[in-house]
This record gives sequence, structure tokens and C-alpha cells, in this order.
Amino acid sequence: MTTTTYPAPSAVLELLKPITWFPPMWAFGCGVVSSGVPILPQWPIAVLGIVLAGPLVCAMSQAINDWHDREVDAINEPQRPIPSGRIPGRWGLYIAGIWTLLSLAVASALGTWVLVATAIGLFLAWAYSAPPLRLKRNGWWGNTACAFSYEGLAWVTGAAAMLGGALPRTEVLLLAVLYSIGAHGIMTLNDFKAIKGDAQMGIRSLPVIHGANGAAWAASVIMALPQAVVIGLLLHWDRPTQAAIVGGLLAVQLAMMARFLKAPIERALWYSGFGVPLYVSGMMAAAVAVRSLP
Repeated sequence: MTTTTYPAPSAVLELLKPITWFPPMWAFGCGVVSSGVPILPQWPIAVLGIVLAGPLVCAMSQAINDWHDREVDAINEPQRPIPSGRIPGRWGLYIAGIWTLLSLAVASALGTWVLVATAIGLFLAWAYSAPPLRLKRNGWWGNTACAFSYEGLAWVTGAAAMLGGALPRTEVLLLAVLYSIGAHGIMTLNDFKAIKGDAQMGIRSLPVIHGANGAAWAASVIMALPQAVVIGLLLHWDRPTQAAIVGGLLAVQLAMMARFLKAPIERALWYSGFGVPLYVSGMMAAAVAVRSLP
């Protein structure tokens, strides 16, 4: 009987979870747009940055998270690559390390602030999953780290890459921070599917700490308030069209939140699937608004 030493490429791809790459890639795109730099002449930089945000940094975070969550996944999702044995031995950890080095190498080619933002994002990804910090043990700290990595730092990276590695202007940084705060609520939506396993393994996600109803209210408020602040900023910056777009998107989200709050466990996945796209659409509208600011 032979023992598999190396993981199959299909198992590695599943470990890296391409479906999760969209949020940071979209946030990077928002950064590209908000920079105000013409995109077409800089398209190779934009493409390389999108690869950095999704298939490298985000994929790395998925690998290291699955490695350190292998006991939890054995309860919640035993079919995943590591607990099922399709990623054998310590290959989950090795892949995370290799992808970390690749991410730093690509970031270093895109400028100083891209490298700084990427290094912070990588640190948060490891801190989220790995001991001794393992921030995911507390839903407030863990979801904050994840939200800023997926949204704010990816946004800043996109703008900095287009600016030749320079620090983006204040308006861009403000939007990145606000949408990162709101993304904390998005991360909480993902925690509803693993309440049983998290409770057994001592992971204090918001649904474990505050119960399903309390976590649902927290997620909804945290997602809505930053968008309201963005609307105010857009009006202050004399961008009424984009303010109206973000406002309309938020109004639809509020109606969906009301339905979600009535049955949060059953409808968390539904709201994540239909409400979050409205949230990220508002991100792009805001990015377009600041693109032409003087």
C-alpha cells in the first residue's frame, strides 16, 4: 500500500479557495479606480496587483487558516483537503509559507507602500489563524483583522500600486478604513455556519459570544453605519450622484437586513449571497467619486 507524499494540484487549488479571492481583488480594483491614475497605460501593474490581492495574499490566508483549523474542520467540514487527508502531512503549512514569500516578492516589485500594506496584510493573516495570537479565537479581534486585510489594505494596495508605490491621499484612505469597518459585519455572517464546531473548540465568534440574534444585530449595524458615513462624505465632497447610488444600495440592504434578523442562522448565507454584493457595489461607486476629486 503506497502513501501519498505530495498533494494533488486539484487539492491545492481547493485549499487556496478561489471563490474567496473576489473580495480583496474587488477592493484592489476600487483602489486602482480611486487613485485617479489612467488605468489603460498601467494595465500590467493593475493585473499584477490583482494577482497579488487574490491568488497570492488571500489564497495564503486560506491555506494557513485551514492548517490551524484542521481540528475544527474535522467536526464542521471533514471533507476539506486537510482533514480528509488530500493535503497530506504538513503540506498545508508549507503551502502557506511558500505563498507568503511569493506575495512579498511580487509586492516588492510594486513599490514601497504596496510592500508595507502587503506585509501588514500577511502578518494579520498569520495572526488571525496561528498561535500564539490566533485572533480568530475572539470574533471582535479576528474579524477586524480579516476585514482590514480583505478590504482596507487591498484598497490601499491598489491605489498605491497605481501611484508608483506612493501613499494614497486622505480621501482614499478614509474610504478604505470605513469599508474595512463595515466588512467586519461581512466576516460575522460567515461565522453562523460554524457555531457548533467553534463552541466546541473554544473559538469565541460573535454568534458564540452573543448568540445568533445578538451577532446578527451587530453584523447589520456594523455594515450599515460606515456606509451612512460614506454617504455624508460624498455629499461633503460634492458628489451627489454617487451619494445617491450608495444610499439606494444601503436602503435595499436595510430591507434585506430586516428579513435576515428574523431568522439569522437560516438566512445568514442568503444575506451574504445577496446583500454583500450591494455593499461592494457601493465601494466602487465611492471609488469613482473620489477619482476625480481635485
